[in-house]
Parts: sequence; structure tokens; C-alpha cells
Amino acid sequence: MSQFVNDYIKVKKHNFRVGVKKARLSKSCYLFLAPYAILFTTFFILPIVISIIFSFTYYNILEPPRFIGLHNYLSLFLEDDIFLISIKNTFMIAIITGPLGYIMSFLFAWLINELPRWVRSVAVVIFYAPSIAGNCYVIFSVFFRGDAYGHINAFLINNGFIDAPILWFTDPRYMLNVCMGVILWMSLGTGFLSFVAGLQGVDKSQFEAGYMDGIKNRWQELWYITLPSMKPMLMFGAIMSITQAFGVCDVTMALCGYPSTDYAARTIVTHLFDYGFTRFEMGYACAIATILFLLMMLCNKAIQSLLARVGT
Repeated sequence: MSQFVNDYIKVKKHNFRVGVKKARLSKSCYLFLAPYAILFTTFFILPIVISIIFSFTYYNILEPPRFIGLHNYLSLFLEDDIFLISIKNTFMIAIITGPLGYIMSFLFAWLINELPRWVRSVAVVIFYAPSIAGNCYVIFSVFFRGDAYGHINAFLINNGFIDAPILWFTDPRYMLNVCMGVILWMSLGTGFLSFVAGLQGVDKSQFEAGYMDGIKNRWQELWYITLPSMKPMLMFGAIMSITQAFGVCDVTMALCGYPSTDYAARTIVTHLFDYGFTRFEMGYACAIATILFLLMMLCNKAIQSLLARVGT
């Protein structure tokens, strides 16, 4: 046993010396990487670490942080009913709009890829426009106005479907569903562009080799050639889809108000915004942010395992 430990230590020391030697030989590479590494560490890694640390404290900005252990997390799951509502709403949005928007983005990109170049360029701009138009979701407040002058209500009343206007953004029965439709409409964003770029980068010679190996139709071509060739783009699109689905806040706040009726459109990020920027309970808000971060990481790992099976 002792011999095994000694051999293990020797191997580790040897690997360490080899790593140090390689690092010295690549000093110029690390020098070029330093600006990005410093910025990434300062504005991404450190905030995450600090947020996790503050999640175990009571911190209201005016007083020094006071360590309280797991109290914030216990309060979230055992005492905060609104947080549980926000988790349910967020998961509904993520489960429905995330995968559906991801699949729609890829299908639209796949169909657009078959068009002539000039038509493809115009179609990409049209599909990508909602994600770069800023607060374009506000136009839905006109379509779904809660009186007879709203376009949706006017259409339903004129055709005899309803007798009185529906309060789309006030009635808890409709609020979240309408918001999910808006979010889905806006989901054709960066992931869509990455799919278009990935499809353009697939080597055409692979299709010829695939037909020689027995591929008989476009679906087999998609599964065995196209998807495996663009796994990095698929992963990037999945990460963007997860981030957008779990980070929903502006749409629900702008359309349904803040707070929404019976918290029917409350999301985790809205709850975080409430405690962080309205009540200034930063310790509690950091606990919410940490839970959101862990949920996103778990979903990311699950999607990685699913994408690893593509083409197998």
C-alpha cells in the first residue's frame, strides 16, 4: 500500500513539473489570455463566489453582513410561498418555451438553409428581428388589451366567441399563458443565428460519403451527418435557451405588472429583483440567485448528456 502511495506521489510530482515546464514555454500565450482571464474572473467568477458567500448572511447594505448559516435557504423553501410559486412558474416557462423555442430555432434555420442565398439573408433578418428590437414585446399589450379595443378581444367579440372582454394581463388564468406565447415569439435569437452558421459550416462531402454508406433520406442525413457535425452550435444554442428560459423577468413585469395579480406571473428572477432592488435584502437575494444558478447548471448538464447521444 505504501509503495502504491509513493508511486502515486511520484507521478503527481512528475506531472506537475511537466505542467510547469509547458507553462514556461507558453508564457506568450498566457500573456495574450491574461486580459480576458482577468476580466472573466473579475466580472463573472468573483460575483458568483461573493453571491454564494452572501447567501449565508443577513445583509441589507446598511449594516455589515451577519452570518446566519442556512436560514435564508430554509426560509425560501419552508416559509416563502411566493418563491415556491415563482419556481413553479419558472419551470413551466422553461419546460414549454425552452425546448419548443430551441426546436423551432433549429427547424427554421434548417429550412432557411435550403433557400437561395439572397432569400436566406432576408429570412434570417426577419426571424432574428424580434430578439434585437428591444422592448418589442410591448406591442402585445395593444393586442391583448383588457377592453373591447384590444385586437384579440375585438376579434373574439365580433365573431361571437365571448360576450365580455378578457383581462389577459390581469386574470391569473391567462397571464402566464400569454406571457409564454410572447416569450416563445422572442426566442429566435442568438441560438438561431448559431444554427444558421453551423448548417452553413457542414462539409458537403460528408453528405456524399453518407449516401455511399447507406443514408437514404433527409431525416437520416440530419441525424447522422448534420447534427453530429454541429454539436458545438447545438450546445451553444441550448445554453442560450436555458439562460433565456430561466432568466425571464422583463416580459412578465412589463405586461403583467409588478407584482402581478396573485403572483400568477412571478418568476425566480422577478423574486430576486424584488428582494435585491426593492427591499435591499441582499443576503436573501443572493440565496435566490444561488438556487437559480444551480438549477441552470443542472439543466445544462442534462442537456449535455442528451446531446452526447446525437448521431449514435
